[in-house]
Amino acid sequence: MNEGVLMDNNQLLFALDIGTRSVVGLVGEVQNGTIKLIASEREEHHTRAMLDGQIHDVLEVAEVLAAVTSRLEATVGKLTKVAVAAAGRALCTLRISAELETASRGPLTPEDERSLELAAIQTAQAELATSGAVADPADYYCVGYSVVSFSLDGTRIKSLVGQRGKRSSIEVIATFLPRQVIDSLQSSIQAAGLEMATLTLEPIAAINVLIPSTMRHLNLVLVDVGAGTSDVAITRDGSVIGYGMVPLAGDEITEAISQHFLLDFNVAETVKRQLGSNNKKIAFTDVLGMPHKESAKTIIDSLAPKVVELAQAIAGEILTLNTQQPQAVLLVGGGALTPLLPEALAEALDIPAARVAIRRPDSIEGITGIPSALCTPDAVTPLGILKLAGGRTLNFINITVNERPIRLFNLSRLTIADALLAAGIDIRALRGRPGMGLTISVNGQTRFIPGGHGIAGQIMRGGQPAKLTDILCDQDILEITPGSDGITPTPLLREIAPIPEPLTIQLDGQSYQLESPVTVNGIPAEPDTRLCDRDQICITPIETLEQVLAGLNLAATPAEYRYQVNGTDRSYRVWPKYTINAAPASLDSPLSPGDNIETLKPALPTLAEVLGITAKDEDTIHVLFNGAPCAIPVRRYSVLLDGQPAEAGQTAVPGSTIDFTISPDRQPLISDVLLAADFDPRTLPPVGRITVLLNGLPTEYTAVVTNGDKVDIKTTEI
Repeated sequence: MNEGVLMDNNQLLFALDIGTRSVVGLVGEVQNGTIKLIASEREEHHTRAMLDGQIHDVLEVAEVLAAVTSRLEATVGKLTKVAVAAAGRALCTLRISAELETASRGPLTPEDERSLELAAIQTAQAELATSGAVADPADYYCVGYSVVSFSLDGTRIKSLVGQRGKRSSIEVIATFLPRQVIDSLQSSIQAAGLEMATLTLEPIAAINVLIPSTMRHLNLVLVDVGAGTSDVAITRDGSVIGYGMVPLAGDEITEAISQHFLLDFNVAETVKRQLGSNNKKIAFTDVLGMPHKESAKTIIDSLAPKVVELAQAIAGEILTLNTQQPQAVLLVGGGALTPLLPEALAEALDIPAARVAIRRPDSIEGITGIPSALCTPDAVTPLGILKLAGGRTLNFINITVNERPIRLFNLSRLTIADALLAAGIDIRALRGRPGMGLTISVNGQTRFIPGGHGIAGQIMRGGQPAKLTDILCDQDILEITPGSDGITPTPLLREIAPIPEPLTIQLDGQSYQLESPVTVNGIPAEPDTRLCDRDQICITPIETLEQVLAGLNLAATPAEYRYQVNGTDRSYRVWPKYTINAAPASLDSPLSPGDNIETLKPALPTLAEVLGITAKDEDTIHVLFNGAPCAIPVRRYSVLLDGQPAEAGQTAVPGSTIDFTISPDRQPLISDVLLAADFDPRTLPPVGRITVLLNGLPTEYTAVVTNGDKVDIKTTEI
């Protein structure tokens, strides 16, 4: 049940039911826990100042409110605070649960139960703000709630008061309406010189009158058919399970009469109210000034399609909320008297016609002194508002957030955090997030550059610093400055990677200055290049002769010479040679600033270089001949240059014809040793016998020698 504050003014309760067609004002006096009705007034709007439960002409509605209030004040005295209800136009409902640790609380009190209810409402507000169910949560107000159930340690229970347990929980249905609906209502009340004390929802007020808790185990539907809207409330399993609204009601029937008979809207409304008997003749004049006198049955028959349309719309909303056929439907409100509506609604719901009934507030628990004039279907809601005004309904406080007025329902110990939530300000935005860091690779090494620190926002209340946990007061003025996020770094290349100094060298008498190549993601980059996340930096320092030549586009190129070798064209390349500071150098020789590089003119190749002759091409074995070392070829080669015998070390003139042969491998003989040693027999004495010794033993000239053998020539006298 809706709960809140009790009005004072000599214990008088003042309620206004501000409907689309009329305004009903009731004043009751609290006596021994019940409300005694002591005054009532009703007045219709002079024009169509309200449509579908929404106030369109604030001043016109305020004038009617002031007139009703003035007549009541003539009976009961000055009235300042009023309890009102809003129609369910653009209604948003949330089913929310909340829990409370109660192990150390002892017997639970009404305050514990109240705290749990308020916790659920705050949860609903937070859910609405973050769910995306509405475009701007700050433009929706909680206008009431109904308790679905209480639970204690997992067991469903009717009331927590007096109970003990470890954990208490609650499930509620919270209802929210657009700010525009509430603000226009508030404006009209203020313009009439009144102050809104409590606010509830019309179906909540009606259901508290007609369906007490002892009946809520039944699956009942209460439909408050007003002039502009048809509000729906449903009970089942001991609680209210849902609220809804259909933007069609009695005015659609009045419009149908107006269209069919060409009547002014007010005349059509008068005709509609006379449709009590089928046999009755109703006289009226159309907009052309022509008089008519039609039977009620004729008029009712013309309305049948529109009544069916209204019934189907209401039935659709009931089935959406209830997901099944209800056991019975209770119709209240002035529109409930629409002819054929109960029957059409029963048919649309496919339930017996007797299960759809028009209800009147003949007797209401907690209210006495109801006059016969209020025992009508349209008096149910105003009596419900009056009854709730004597209970604990929601009241609200007014604050300003960043020059924007916000109305918060006073849910006990509201904090600045609740104000920010209602204003749609993300509390996380106050902290200021750190800027995004960068991850950058420099020559394969990963480096992280952190983002800047965020700057916290500021909360000012009445010009003074405040905290999120500070308690709100009525008329507080809050100024919220969001925090600023840290800056994402945008470093320059030279700030992240050290770029080597240019290398200055001398090459063949000319001075050069070379920059080391730097790329970002494979693209040449300058030192002032701005870096981004995941950039890949590659710096290649110039350190060798080869890099210098490549940087100057002077990469070494060989001189090419051509020859005829054994009848085939063949080319031979001679690569240039270099010196660094006059010392021979290779392409991978390191360089230092100021080095002097010279390029040497390539020399003509030798026959050995052209032919690729190496020591391998003339394998030898080694022996001692007459005690002296001697190398004996195992295989031999021969070279002819332009037809003439030549040595391998001779220069190969470009364009020459070269013939080259290599003898096959063979075992060397003693004769080969003598030939290799250039032995001349004439050096021996003219007389005597010549003896050849192999390893000290006499042998023949055709004997085979091996590596390491000893060969000696001796002469003996004959």
